[in-house]
Amino acid sequence: MERNLIASLLIISWILIACGVSVAGSTVPAIFIFGDSLFDAGNNHYNRNCTAQADFPPYGSNFFHRPTGRFTNGRTVSDFISEFIGIPLQKPFMEAQSEIVNGTQNKYPSNGVNFASAGSGVLQATNNDSGVTPIQVQLQQFQTMAEQNHIDTNLVKNSMFFIESGSNDIFNFFLPFYTPTLTPDDYVQSMLVQVESFLDSIYKLGARRFALFALGPVGCVPARALLPGAPVTKCYGKMNKMVKKFNMGLEKLVNGIQAKYPDAVGVYGAVYKTVQIFRANPERYGFTNTTGACCGYGVLGGEVQCGKEGYTVCKNPNEYLFWDFFHPSEHTYKLISKALWGGNRSRIRPFNLKTMANMTTLHH
Repeated sequence: MERNLIASLLIISWILIACGVSVAGSTVPAIFIFGDSLFDAGNNHYNRNCTAQADFPPYGSNFFHRPTGRFTNGRTVSDFISEFIGIPLQKPFMEAQSEIVNGTQNKYPSNGVNFASAGSGVLQATNNDSGVTPIQVQLQQFQTMAEQNHIDTNLVKNSMFFIESGSNDIFNFFLPFYTPTLTPDDYVQSMLVQVESFLDSIYKLGARRFALFALGPVGCVPARALLPGAPVTKCYGKMNKMVKKFNMGLEKLVNGIQAKYPDAVGVYGAVYKTVQIFRANPERYGFTNTTGACCGYGVLGGEVQCGKEGYTVCKNPNEYLFWDFFHPSEHTYKLISKALWGGNRSRIRPFNLKTMANMTTLHH
């Protein structure tokens, strides 16, 4: 009898594993993702008139073996974290919505939804002429789902909310045709006001587990070759200074979450520091090139988008920190994901995503 019981339990465990259900003790059923191209899984592909696209080869070539709308050669951070938790990868909101509209699905996925839109920022004006979806509109999309009861309130309460945006706002501050009306410090402050307002709103809609990800060293992206006055032999210090200022403000917001939002927890992913560690010790992390794009053209491979006319692609993408003029390679994303999932306080604080995923009840 006992033997049969054990056999049955084993079979059930195997079925759960086969169905992608995590048996590792994670209490997180879903991830809801908001942000820009670092997380976009194909929303822009569905955005008519949107010029920020990665839905053509060779994007996606090393993992999905086809373009998915992700701005890299494979998976992004949210994909890896989903795999670590043991849930399927999240669909872009626009895809999930179109399946409901055309009747191929009757409800939104229960493993979360990805609202991220490449090219967007935390400021509503950022790249709005490119047809991208700013974080405020991403929030409205989630709000509509919640208010129309398309998502279970209990699911929302136990889910992780990933927020990662701001790189495009800061990069655009340095564009030659942009005339700043604010000082760099005031501009960063205006960005942080938007992030705080986003947190207020998403908390009211039932979100309780927040992961806010710092910006990486935006001043080091190969696309800086497009900016007049940006150095090519080193990172753009002025830009990274703004990034650091924003990241400090972001961490401050995270530190205030428990006091401001009862029953909520938040973590700050120190992505900037993590990427700088890779840059300081490339061989240790499997990189042979931490400055140029694997796929692109021109100075640093930063002058032409990957896949556009005249581009070239390197033989070994995962030895490159950057896949294209703006975005990390899948290898970089994987390393960042591991640091966020299981890293110590220098990588993510006050605790890592694995700890957050295993929290059973959230105490005030």
